[in-house]
Amino acid sequence: MKKRLVTFFLALSFFLIPLGALATVNHIASNETHKEVQTENKSFGSLLLNFYKQTGIYAFLSPKDGVKNAKGDEVSKFQQSFGRLIMIAICFVLFYLAIAKGFEPLLLIPIGFGGLLANIPLANIIGDGGFIGELFKAGIANELFPILIFMGVGAMTDFGPLLANPKTALLGAAAQFGIFGTLVGAVALSQLGIFDFSMQDAAAISIIGGADGPTTIFIASKLAPDLLGAMAVAAYSYMALVPVIQPPIMKALTSEEERKIKMTTRRKVSKLEKMLFPLTVLILTLLILPESSPLIGALTFGNFVRESGVVERLSKTLQNELINIVTIFLGLSVGSKLAAEYFLVPETLGILLLGLVAFSIGTAAGVIMGKIMNKMSKEPINPLIGAAGVSAVPMAARVANRVGMESDPTNVLLMHAMGPNVAGVIGSAVAAGVLLSIF
Repeated sequence: MKKRLVTFFLALSFFLIPLGALATVNHIASNETHKEVQTENKSFGSLLLNFYKQTGIYAFLSPKDGVKNAKGDEVSKFQQSFGRLIMIAICFVLFYLAIAKGFEPLLLIPIGFGGLLANIPLANIIGDGGFIGELFKAGIANELFPILIFMGVGAMTDFGPLLANPKTALLGAAAQFGIFGTLVGAVALSQLGIFDFSMQDAAAISIIGGADGPTTIFIASKLAPDLLGAMAVAAYSYMALVPVIQPPIMKALTSEEERKIKMTTRRKVSKLEKMLFPLTVLILTLLILPESSPLIGALTFGNFVRESGVVERLSKTLQNELINIVTIFLGLSVGSKLAAEYFLVPETLGILLLGLVAFSIGTAAGVIMGKIMNKMSKEPINPLIGAAGVSAVPMAARVANRVGMESDPTNVLLMHAMGPNVAGVIGSAVAAGVLLSIF
């Protein structure tokens, strides 16, 4: 019985397989004939013309009305042509600053390349389905990347200089004056009709004064999601340009003698103090300002992992692999907002201007507080370390050290400047929580 069934199915297979093959060949042949007819109907010149219309050259030279971006907003002819070319040139300037000048290449290279990809016409890289567009939705719009960055920053940060000289926390607090000063300024400009920013928009823009990219993204996603891209670009641009913006302000507000002030070495901080510090900060945050807890919680978690000394693998992962991967994704996502249709608009230019003012005020306030503390303190305090009160860690501390060494090559201020610098990280997160609580 089994042999008969096997014989039957073999015979059926030998009959059906040739029929299937014949049908497939006939189908392919009919398709090829149809394609040949279509090709014959089109001249070689028309085929070349169709190819040319799908090139970037044609898109740059022949902008059209009614073209819409990834958000569905109409893109002007200027933004489609010269606007994109201008933004591509700006991206190459970012590459130059990163490679030739060494201005924070870890930030500027991903941001510049993301901007370059964002201005490629027809590719839809930053739209729905585009890989950078999906990165933006996966990590920027939902605040995930800033939280992960803060974990890495916490694992990389040594709060020892701050604990050794706690009064330097006042310098970190003073540098946050730029945030609240710019808030008032943004509201005033809106009242005068120069800009059209709501109170929430003004509050979000003001946080740029802390020179803290993750905090800026965190608060913008909650208070001003429509301005998120422009604010992220502004915050990270000013973080990278700390070595350019801060020194003129620092030198204008201090004398040569003040820049030469040498600070005394502080006491050694115990391991127990370093372990208790992140826990204390987190508990105070939960009790007083829970709105800041996502950022402060991530920061203190990373720092506690570092200082515990028993999970070295986790600490190294936070300091290296995790923060490096997230920095790549975050830089590309932020760079996507360098697309001409997003960047070359009055609102973005206004945000850049207000952000520069906020950052400058924060730097100046920190230096002025340093001068005041130097006059009132028994121990010498170099006012330059006040400029490190902004949150750009450790860039601002390095700049303070460099400016000090220009006046006296033997005056090393780096570790002293790290105190207000790490205080500024906490200060900007606290300021963000205050703004979120109010607005």
